[in-house]
Amino acid sequence: MISPTWVSGSTATIPATAPEIHSSPQSWGWSPEENEKLGLKYSDDDSDAAWLAKLLRLGLLPEGYIYPKEQRAVRDLLRRRSRLVQQHTANVLAVQNLFSRNRGRSLSANAIRRLTPETVGELLPDVHLALAVQSTLLAMRGQEAAIDLLEREACAQVKSRPEYRHLLSTSGIGQVLGLTILLETGPIERFARVGNDASYSRLVGSERLSNGKRKGRGNTKSGNKYLAWAYLDAANFAVRYNPAIKRYDQRKRAKTNGVVAIKTVAHKLARACYYMLREGTDFDVNRAFA
Repeated sequence: MISPTWVSGSTATIPATAPEIHSSPQSWGWSPEENEKLGLKYSDDDSDAAWLAKLLRLGLLPEGYIYPKEQRAVRDLLRRRSRLVQQHTANVLAVQNLFSRNRGRSLSANAIRRLTPETVGELLPDVHLALAVQSTLLAMRGQEAAIDLLEREACAQVKSRPEYRHLLSTSGIGQVLGLTILLETGPIERFARVGNDASYSRLVGSERLSNGKRKGRGNTKSGNKYLAWAYLDAANFAVRYNPAIKRYDQRKRAKTNGVVAIKTVAHKLARACYYMLREGTDFDVNRAFA
C-alpha cells in the first residue's frame, strides 16, 4: 500500500515503485493492474495521499495562506468588535420596535442611547415593559464599553505602523476601517497582483464564458467578508464627503444602478489601497479615480 507519509511539510517525493495514477472521464484511480485487485473506484487515505503528493510534486496543488501568528490575536480583536457592534445594533432595533408597538411612535438611535431608567419609567408606565427596556439598556452599556476597549487596544498595537497612516489618508477610511483593512489584508506581498487583492476582498465578478457566452458563475462569496464590508463602508463615506468621488459615483449611477456604482467605488478604493500598501504612498484621488 502507498503510505500517506509521502506528503510532509511543503515538499513531497514519489517513490519510483509507486503505481501510476490515471484520469478518465468516468473516474480516476490506480493503474489497470491495481484496479483489477482493488476495484475500479477504490480509494482510501493511502491513495488520496499519493494523489496529493503527486499534485504537490508537479506544482499543481493550491496552497492556502496562514496568517502570521503574532498578528492573529490583534486581528481577532477587531472581529470580536464587529460582532459586538452587530449585537448592539440588534438591541437598539429591539428597543425601537418595542416603543413603536406600544406607543405608536419610534425613537431615534441617539434618543435611545440617552435613555435612563427614570426616563424609561416615564415613557412606559407598564412596569414589565419598562424592565424589558432597562435590561436591554444595561446590555448596550456593557457592549459600548467593550467596543471602546477593543478599539483602543487594536489601535495601540497598529498606530505606529506607516502603512496604517497611509490608509488613513484615503477618503472614507477612518480609524476602524483603517485597522480592519490593514489587519485583514496582512502582508501585501502575499498578493502577486492587484486583482488578487480585489478578488480576496469580494470586489470582482466571476463568470464562466464559452465562445463569448455565459455558461455559469463562480463563487463571488469566496474571500474575506470583513474586507468586503470595510471597502463598501469606505465607499459610502467617500461618496458622501469627497466631491471627485461623488461625481464618479453619479456618472456610474447614470449608466447602471446604485448597487453597481457603489461596488465600483469600493473596487477603486481597494485597488488604491493595494498600491498604497505596496509602494508606501498616500492616497491620490486623481490617480485612483482618473
